[in-house]
Amino acid sequence: MAAESAPAEECNSVRVSGRLAAAPQQRTLPSGDELTTFRLVVRRPEPRGRGPAVDTLDCVTWRGDVRRTVGRWRAGDVVAVEGSLRRRFWRSAGGPASRTEIEVVRARRLARA
Repeated sequence: MAAESAPAEECNSVRVSGRLAAAPQQRTLPSGDELTTFRLVVRRPEPRGRGPAVDTLDCVTWRGDVRRTVGRWRAGDVVAVEGSLRRRFWRSAGGPASRTEIEVVRARRLARA
């Protein structure tokens, strides 16, 4: 009889560092909630013989302390973020919409542009 294995631990934890594509955008939703959104350009390991590749990742934070930190960033800054991968759903003029993004709970600048 085969030994029983422990169930795999589920974890939704993301740590990414990259270059800020543009200045962060701060918004207030109709509900009164405030959020800051920004986009990171992250290098990916080089695919075989194809040259460097990048991913563009959308990030959002609802936390006041992180929003203040991110609000001081400029396009081109190299930053590191930690959080969870989330998929948000909402209604738009064109119907239901969704977006997958990193919900940031910690952030820091590594280098200025």
